[in-house]
Amino acid sequence: MSTSKNEGTFWDHLDELRSCIIRILLVTAVLAVLAFCFKEVLFDVVLAPSHDDFISYRLLGVEPFAIHLMNTGLTEQFMIHMKVAFYCGLLLASPYVLYELFAFVSPALYDKERRPAVKVVGCAYAMFLLGTAVNYFIVFPLTVRFLGTYQVSPDVTNMLTIQSYADTLISMSLVLGVVFELPVVSWLLALLGILRWEHMAHFRKHAVVVILVVSAIITPTTDAFTLFVVALPIWLLYEASILIVRATRRKKKPESVSSEA
Repeated sequence: MSTSKNEGTFWDHLDELRSCIIRILLVTAVLAVLAFCFKEVLFDVVLAPSHDDFISYRLLGVEPFAIHLMNTGLTEQFMIHMKVAFYCGLLLASPYVLYELFAFVSPALYDKERRPAVKVVGCAYAMFLLGTAVNYFIVFPLTVRFLGTYQVSPDVTNMLTIQSYADTLISMSLVLGVVFELPVVSWLLALLGILRWEHMAHFRKHAVVVILVVSAIITPTTDAFTLFVVALPIWLLYEASILIVRATRRKKKPESVSSEA
């Protein structure tokens, strides 16, 4: 039996939402404070891509290099510490945030809708984490390595600010996390019958142009190398989305034929 528990007044639901938001904020705040307290561990992770012994450089066989970070403001290091700790707390709290939000929404869903909803939320969360990991281990290190050591003349020394470094890491992590939702969105649109793989394949060349434009907008720098590093994963996601949509459409065809019979 399919049921949907959508009882209670508007104010009851509003009160439940307020309680949900308060719990989310409390858990995020506690984890952010814990991350703030473990400053050494936190910034060992954050600053790792600036060292030439980072795992990605060793696997790629990158030659040794040196990047010097500096602070230019009186409160800058403290503010960066708070910002990074908050983002870390939010990232650690994200499973709980999804649980609370789904617990709030799920009573309004029918029983047959909950399993697909759980699958969609789980896939979207996994892809966001994958996008963040790809940025941390591939895109951001290569960007830092190239731009941090690039010189127009030996007389000009690169001195990167800690604020520029941290802001770029956080912004690119968020952007790549969102961009990696492309296969999930494509899958949903295919299930709804809105998106067809034939159209995606036909407009592949146009998609490449759009990807380059989007990459140019979201990249924090204007060099061609960073543009390529950001555009390549997005293009691979587009190709993967074509395969996902194609497989989804093929799976739906037998179901539609059997329902008509």
